[in-house]
Amino acid sequence: MGKGKSDDAKVVKRKGNTKMQLKRNIGYFDGVSFIIGSIVGAGIFVSPTGVLKHSLLNVGVALVIWTASGLVSLMGSLCYAELGTALPFSGGEYSHIKRGLGSLPAFVFIWTSVFTKPASNAARALLFAEYATQPFYGVCPAPEVLKKCLALAVLWSLGILNGCSVKMAAWVQTVFTLLKMMALSVIAVSGIVLLAGGRKETLARFEDMFSSEMPNVSQIAEAFFQGLYAYGGWWSLNYMAEEMKNPSRNIPLTVMTAVPAVIVFYLLVNISYLTVLTPKEIVSSVAVAVTWADRVIPSVAWIIPLSVAVSIFGALNSSMFTLGRLSYAGSQAGHLPVLISMLNVHTCTPAPAMIFSTTIASIFIIPSDLLMLTNYFGFSAWLMIGLTCASLIVLRYREPNLHRPYKVFLPVPFLMVAMSFFLVLAPIVWSPNLQYVYAFLFMLGSFIVYIPFVYFKMHFAFLDRITCHLQLLLEVSPPDGSAEGKHE
Repeated sequence: MGKGKSDDAKVVKRKGNTKMQLKRNIGYFDGVSFIIGSIVGAGIFVSPTGVLKHSLLNVGVALVIWTASGLVSLMGSLCYAELGTALPFSGGEYSHIKRGLGSLPAFVFIWTSVFTKPASNAARALLFAEYATQPFYGVCPAPEVLKKCLALAVLWSLGILNGCSVKMAAWVQTVFTLLKMMALSVIAVSGIVLLAGGRKETLARFEDMFSSEMPNVSQIAEAFFQGLYAYGGWWSLNYMAEEMKNPSRNIPLTVMTAVPAVIVFYLLVNISYLTVLTPKEIVSSVAVAVTWADRVIPSVAWIIPLSVAVSIFGALNSSMFTLGRLSYAGSQAGHLPVLISMLNVHTCTPAPAMIFSTTIASIFIIPSDLLMLTNYFGFSAWLMIGLTCASLIVLRYREPNLHRPYKVFLPVPFLMVAMSFFLVLAPIVWSPNLQYVYAFLFMLGSFIVYIPFVYFKMHFAFLDRITCHLQLLLEVSPPDGSAEGKHE
């Protein structure tokens, strides 16, 4: 798909002797902000009820599952840290699967991701629009057209921002991560203070944490699913490995800072909720943080809905940044049209990749019914995590001399592979649904595109002319030293 670049496709001139490649603008604190910003979305504010509900309101089991889910996420992020330091390229899992398992599994990954990840961004944008507009309408629902217009405006604002300046995108991410962590700190610290006050009914919940009914294995697994979903996003750092300063040092350090910090905050926030509300109240609440604020800080309870909007905005910015890098890496390897791998001649940012991913996300917003389909692609995320960890194991044995600044304890990726495939199969076995078949068929549909356009390198000459005109319009140029080789 990305092959067959014509000579006239390089007509855009670079300014001076500027080297066309992604710049290493992302430091340690930026990386921490991106990971925390990716993980902490609306979930911890709105509905940390799933874990408690499937734990049968057993407080002790729920807190253990929150901790265990965090530890699994930490193990996964340490596996990714090894791959990110050994192969510091844009594209995250895509680049690692391609190196470890080959071109076809990598193409299936990018084919699926080009559908699911923009849909996820569209869902975040719509959720942000809902929280941002609802205060102006009181008890009445906000108009759908208004929410969709605001969601599109937010998507394109962030798309343009990420396509124009990495430093500005990183600055926005840092600011919004700090704001959401301040909101979580308010909840966590208030809970500690109230717990220290030592009301009898509050302390009783924690003294006999495991006293209520114990869930069975199936219910624990469901609660575990909910917990892992809340930690989703820990894999985001590898998408920006090519732009990190000193990746050999900063990738492992960033992971070891950000993920444990989120685990601690999630536990403290859940303890705070349980200090103020009973387990039954938490499970029945539509937005538990809002209910908590009405009890603890009623005069400034409006801060929580605002914090949810801020949190979603930060997570959306991070997700759009990483999706642009995925499209960029896929195009460099010939799996997407060549234009997407080009960089703006003024800023050296992957502007076409950002336009591509933002356009697809915008399409999902217009008929929002499509978003329902993406619920059935949840298993594909863990399938790709399993394949990525399998790539790590393959590379350990196939390329033992590959320079690895950081090495994870080898049983960890084996455990992650086993857990990933359990998480893929469990929902399909426990609650079989025809939509899972459609999702699987969609993934197999990638073969129809891969065989003619990637394997046999089918190419149409008119695409070169279109590419040339778009290059002139967007002022973009291929990066120096085609990454074709580095992704092989």
